[in-house]
Amino acid sequence: MAEQAAGVRRGTLEKRQALLRGARTVFGREGYSRAGIDEIADEAGVSTRTLYNHFGGKENLFRETLLDSAAAVTRAQVALIERHLGKVTDIEADLRALAQEWMGRRGEHVDHMLLVRQVIAEGPHLPGDVIQEWQGTGPRAVREAVRAAFVRLGGQGLLAVDEDNSAEAARYFILLIAGSVTVDTFFGAVPMAAAEIDARVESGVRAFLKLFAG
Repeated sequence: MAEQAAGVRRGTLEKRQALLRGARTVFGREGYSRAGIDEIADEAGVSTRTLYNHFGGKENLFRETLLDSAAAVTRAQVALIERHLGKVTDIEADLRALAQEWMGRRGEHVDHMLLVRQVIAEGPHLPGDVIQEWQGTGPRAVREAVRAAFVRLGGQGLLAVDEDNSAEAARYFILLIAGSVTVDTFFGAVPMAAAEIDARVESGVRAFLKLFAG
């Protein structure tokens, strides 16, 4: 009986994950308004009844899809921050390494970037609480990880950052290394040469250190 129950739970979890993957693909391609329940179920390889059983409807499915995707990207980015800034020996070199890997891994999150682009395009037509939850799970959580790391580095004398200006420092760092690439590629929709991305990362790190070097 225990093995049978475990099998049922695994099957249920697998269908849920398939639905989230299918929904991420369809919402990213079509947007919230145009995406159809039948299309999402087909993409996931399940019935529409299964979709409704798991998520109740389109709005909740979108919420869960966006939050699940944002949480996965946040975990990956926080891991990068911890790996590069957990033990710093050369602040400029370590910030550059973080920024380069951060931007170099953008290709691993293409589906999420497509989803975010649709969120921005359809923002006025989406439930406000969904946007707030996404911000908290995704962008604000990443920014908080950067802020906390900068406060720690400020305490070590490696950055001119303390609690009072840490939020500003984190915001500037993210904007300087990722902001222009994100905007100019329309969240990954338009290709940008690797050399151009590297150049923007280099100039972004230099500009950040002019403002916040210890």
